[in-house]
Amino acid sequence: QVQLVESGGGLVQPGGSLRLSCLASGISVSRYTMRWYRQAGGKERQLVAVITAVGGRTNYADSVKGRFTISRDNGENTVYLQMNSLKPEDTAVYFCHADSAVVTGGPYWGQGTQVTVSS
Repeated sequence: QVQLVESGGGLVQPGGSLRLSCLASGISVSRYTMRWYRQAGGKERQLVAVITAVGGRTNYADSVKGRFTISRDNGENTVYLQMNSLKPEDTAVYFCHADSAVVTGGPYWGQGTQVTVSS
């Protein structure tokens, strides 16, 4: 059974930092393109960051470029999202997503973790 479990969310003041984790079981994150999405209340789910399976290439939404960093630890089978210089508009539920063009099964979603940026 595949599970993606996010953690690390919480309440932080504007300008602060958080690191989200996505621990995978049942799949190897090294073989999947891993993404972080977010969804704010009443809005559509938005792609935030991507790290590819091959080459570990990264890409980011314009709204988070220079502030967020996606990374992967294959040994821990975990994907991270380091979020710096947080703004109130970053407030959302953040979801981990795994997809592969070569491995059968998926895509897979985590249950989400709430990030609230407020003073």
